[in-house]
Amino acid sequence: MTSGPDNAGAVSGGTLPSGTYRHIRIGVVWALVLFAIAIVPIVIATLGMVDNAPIRLPLLFAVSLWALGILVALWAALPALRHWSTLPREVRSLAITPLLFIGLPQAVALLVLWL
Repeated sequence: MTSGPDNAGAVSGGTLPSGTYRHIRIGVVWALVLFAIAIVPIVIATLGMVDNAPIRLPLLFAVSLWALGILVALWAALPALRHWSTLPREVRSLAITPLLFIGLPQAVALLVLWL
């Protein structure tokens, strides 16, 4: 077991590539920031409704920010999935947080819409 700045307390066998923790941490932060910023255009589109229809431009920005957030969340989660057994539990949960809190509710919403 080697302990250092890039594999702080990894207990399972194997070593992590350099910068894996930083890669995951930066991806998670940016994904959550993009998801949070995507809320603002949705609120603007809802408040500025014209003839009971939301304004399309803010919704386009919201969808774009949300899609970018999903890409960054996947960018953070894939290294965690690749090195799952080597990572500490806290880093595993950190890496999948954006997908669980954004992707899972969206999947449920899509299922509800289909039924």
